[in-house]
Amino acid sequence: MSDPTRSYLKVAYDLRPAKQVERRMLIDAFQRLAAAGFSISDYQYTGFGSIYFVDFILFHKLLGIENLLSVEWDERIARRVNFNVPFKGVRVKIAAIGDVIPTLSAELRHIVWLDYDDLIRESQLQDVAEATSTLSTGSIVLITVDAEPPAGDGPKEWRQYFEAEASAYIGDRQSNEDYELAKLPMLNAHIIDQAIKQGLAGRIGVTFQPLFNFVYRDGHRMVTVGGMLTTESERRRLRSSSLVDMPYCRRSLDISPYDIRVPRLTRKERLYLDGAMPCADDWQPEDFELSQEDALAYRDVYRFFPAYAELLL
Repeated sequence: MSDPTRSYLKVAYDLRPAKQVERRMLIDAFQRLAAAGFSISDYQYTGFGSIYFVDFILFHKLLGIENLLSVEWDERIARRVNFNVPFKGVRVKIAAIGDVIPTLSAELRHIVWLDYDDLIRESQLQDVAEATSTLSTGSIVLITVDAEPPAGDGPKEWRQYFEAEASAYIGDRQSNEDYELAKLPMLNAHIIDQAIKQGLAGRIGVTFQPLFNFVYRDGHRMVTVGGMLTTESERRRLRSSSLVDMPYCRRSLDISPYDIRVPRLTRKERLYLDGAMPCADDWQPEDFELSQEDALAYRDVYRFFPAYAELLL
């Protein structure tokens, strides 16, 4: 197995607006699940904190989760990772996530975010299958992968990559047309879905209920698929939650993903737009040029839009 990418050296994880919108939407979703009777604050969160721990800070402060485990594969930065731990309750384990998943307590419910920063690979799909085969019902699994095209000049060569890394999960995607650029997000979601189903194969009465299928761009196009391991009890509670009525919720992976579009705006423009939100479908600002497409995109994300400012201490 090749090493994961060292993206923490290339990307400031806390300064990615589309990723932050995704995080905020997930927090909104988890708060709605808590209101529906899922005790989210008692869940264990397991993710890849790297040296930034952005998810951990938000989930602890906004969801009240106190049981937090960060998994880091790179032993070379173990001291740096531990130095940056934001709260006493955050534990760090230097290991491959595939070795950690089987050790997660069956007595707890979990949120596990397999937040990969590279193209989909066989080892990742094995991790997905391991998670869905072992985690307790009521647990939430999130999987993020890079949905950019692999190396090569077009669909024919891209197909070769996916056949090499995910042949057991491709199913009926047998023609080059299935690997066109516009179809790659849905292709990645389909492959992840097949890995989830493989993990569930031996579990009687347990299904995976999709809740999320995001596409977003902070440079690279990324896909996040997520949902809950359920019995009829959890499915009944989900149906009664307000989450299922949210525009970003996706209860099937066969429909188009929710595309997080973050328009480029100045702070002054954002403050102006906020005063008109939520706007009508045909609304556009009168005082400066902004396309209707960007106005509607902002309407979709303004509640979750991160605010950045320089702070001089």
